[in-house]
Amino acid sequence: MTPPLYIALRFLTHRKRALLLSLSGVVFGVAIFICTQAQTQGFAQQFIDSTIGSNGALVMQERFRPRYQDLFVASKSTSANASHRLFFEGITDASEIMRVSRQFSNVVSCSPVLRGTISARADFQNATIDLFGIDPPLHLQTTNLGQELVAGNYDDFRNNTSSIIIGSRLAELLDVKAGDAVQLLSPHGEYWRFTVAAIARSGVGAIDSTRVYSHARVAQSLLHRPFTASMIIYKLRDPSRAPALANHFEDLFKHVSQSWQEREESTLQIFLTLQISAAITVSLIILLAGFGIFNVLTMAVLAKVKEIAILRSMGYRRVDISAIFLWQGALIAGIGSLVGCLLGMVLTWGVSQIPIRIRGLLYADHLLVVWDWRHYLWATLLAIVAVFIASYVPALRAAQLAPVTTLRGSSV
Repeated sequence: MTPPLYIALRFLTHRKRALLLSLSGVVFGVAIFICTQAQTQGFAQQFIDSTIGSNGALVMQERFRPRYQDLFVASKSTSANASHRLFFEGITDASEIMRVSRQFSNVVSCSPVLRGTISARADFQNATIDLFGIDPPLHLQTTNLGQELVAGNYDDFRNNTSSIIIGSRLAELLDVKAGDAVQLLSPHGEYWRFTVAAIARSGVGAIDSTRVYSHARVAQSLLHRPFTASMIIYKLRDPSRAPALANHFEDLFKHVSQSWQEREESTLQIFLTLQISAAITVSLIILLAGFGIFNVLTMAVLAKVKEIAILRSMGYRRVDISAIFLWQGALIAGIGSLVGCLLGMVLTWGVSQIPIRIRGLLYADHLLVVWDWRHYLWATLLAIVAVFIASYVPALRAAQLAPVTTLRGSSV
């Protein structure tokens, strides 16, 4: 242990009340920062996992070709090379596209979907639905539909072409349960009768309140579509690389391809804004703790003027005097951050146990949190920076005290 560190420990333990006040500010600032970031990111991660699990990490849609006439359709993609395009509804060669797509290392599986918007009726209740005509085995491999079922059985749907799976909130709206009958209205005005084989809950309100799954061939007849797929959804090993793969698929297949980041950009921006706002607000607590430490160390310099003069007369350099007070700040930051991280873990766990009914954008029965080591790292860095700034000025002032002048002033 160096002499400046030893003296810093003696100075800190001499004023225990001031030390506890300084530590408490850092501890609670770090803990609350960790807890709030875990909450805001928890809801964002739940949304990402749910939307990828239901809609895929990447979606390929209608084909296009360059259009050079005066009238053109603006690009639906962010690709700079797709400025003027003519779009054609549907995917006519879905099997061949999926065969080639599976050769890419990042592609786990893919599934064709025939999508359409129609009306549903059960007893006296009506709703506009988003019909997904799927291949049951492929869709089960590509999405989390099998894990999303809260009632019924997936095998009942797979083995019965006149059955459907509906979203949980849509089931509440239509007041139906597994085994009940639902009528779907085709574009030609015909009502088709289906049996509800299962009810699915993805966790995303927009999906659960409109989504209905049927067999692809049945959906093709119901919607009167000449093609068997209007899009292909992909499950990826690394969803973060979806934008690069989407651009590559557009160039290769000449079909509009959209990553989950692009598809959910507006919602992700909302979560990011909330996370940054919470971080800024809680950082003010750590900043206030820094002001408290500044006052404590400034008072310590004024109270230890004689001791500092004696140390200077004994041969201690200015840098040694500065080190004494910088060590005090470092000890407060280190101990406060460590205890704050432990308290943050406890608070995060406690918050995750709080029951709360959320039935809006997301579905949850308790507060959602994420355990991320980066929250602890950022909280610790903020505490270190704030305490260092608060310690630097008192340390610099202590180093500038002249030993002879100080001793004469104290003896008068």
